[in-house]
Amino acid sequence: MSGIAIFGSYVLSRRDGAQEVLRDHWVLLEGKRIVAVTRDKPSATEVFDRPGRFVLPGLINMHNHCFSEAVARTHTEDGNGRRNNQSIVYTVLLPLTKRGAVLLSPTERLAIARLGILQLLKGGATTVMEPFRNSIPEMFDAGEEMGIRFYGAPYLFSTSDATAGPDGVVRYAGDDGQADLNTWNALYQRWNGRGDGRIGVAMSPHATDTCGPDLLKACAVRARELDVPITTHVAQSAAEVATIGARYDGRTPAEYLDWLGLLAPDLLAAHCIASSDSDLKLMAARGATVLNCPRVFARSGVTAAFSRFAGHGVGTVVATDGYNMDLLGELNAASMISKIASGRADVASAPDLIESVTATAASLLKRPDLGVIAPGATADLTVVDLTHPHLQPLFDPRRGLVALANRANIDQVVVDGRVLIDAGQYVHGDEAAIISAATAAIGKIWDLPEAQAAFNG
Repeated sequence: MSGIAIFGSYVLSRRDGAQEVLRDHWVLLEGKRIVAVTRDKPSATEVFDRPGRFVLPGLINMHNHCFSEAVARTHTEDGNGRRNNQSIVYTVLLPLTKRGAVLLSPTERLAIARLGILQLLKGGATTVMEPFRNSIPEMFDAGEEMGIRFYGAPYLFSTSDATAGPDGVVRYAGDDGQADLNTWNALYQRWNGRGDGRIGVAMSPHATDTCGPDLLKACAVRARELDVPITTHVAQSAAEVATIGARYDGRTPAEYLDWLGLLAPDLLAAHCIASSDSDLKLMAARGATVLNCPRVFARSGVTAAFSRFAGHGVGTVVATDGYNMDLLGELNAASMISKIASGRADVASAPDLIESVTATAASLLKRPDLGVIAPGATADLTVVDLTHPHLQPLFDPRRGLVALANRANIDQVVVDGRVLIDAGQYVHGDEAAIISAATAAIGKIWDLPEAQAAFNG
């Protein structure tokens, strides 16, 4: 007898390429694989027989920022830190993460990284794509150590010193492109394939306004040579659109990327909130994907509607951008914001949103073994407890999951056949110790005079 057997009152399976919810089935894992999905209780070394669970393919969060979210948390809500600029990217996030990476020791940076991975796992994610400053390589260490499937995306900048002044105007300085590409290559050599294959490295030029044509073209060539994903921030704000237009003959960020050959099926474009309808049609025609993170923009009064991107035919997946790292809560926000923005109740349906963080996200990673529960698939699972009062009575588990569930309902998270979260708790480390160490490290950044100026300006 071997393996792990998990009972699901509901199991999200597939039939003829579409979702199918099975009732009262067992999922049997052996090693790193799913070996059976059956009505009959199988023999196994470990048996988890908890009625009321919804067993899903491991949820995939394609865009998250552990370190910068920790720096900003509870400081930047209610419009704080924005000054005259429309975005906290250049007033808070980039300046303070750059300073913090230098200020903190490797041990302190690792503590913050662990806290982020802990939140991701407890938020239901089995896989994350994580863009971060290349001066925080400890993100890789935390991903490997804590068991998540981790696609690290260390930033590359043509200018790593983009800062909004007191007048809100962003000024760009420096030329770091070649040095960052060298660092990226070194990190790729060290980390890609580590963790018995759980660790990958994605190409991540930071954004259209911080990366010039030469760097972007070099990134694309290198990424395609290695067959790794390319991810970048696109049209995060009206100011970015204006900057690109002024630099490049009136082009929009999407047109700029298209001009350089990056607008293609391997491009994962985060946010795109300031994209025009014609930009989205161009993105759809080129096969690029939008990484939709609705809550981080909602907190600043900006609508980032899944339904708008999907309605233009653009492949769209939901991610957290680090804000709260609760993937179920983010699906709920994507649903609600889409319905409000469109004035329609039938957009951003529960099956479509779930698909975006399972099978669709897996296809973007070129991993058909992920995002599906079937014999032979990799044993990544997210198990949700639907027995809570706010989820009962229950008729449709997918609608219940998106409309009513949140991170508190995450019961188990399994990666490569290894249970990482059980009964809602991380089983391979001391959660209180992880939180305490990270909080102390972030406190050093918060105490900086420039942090006080950024947060209170």
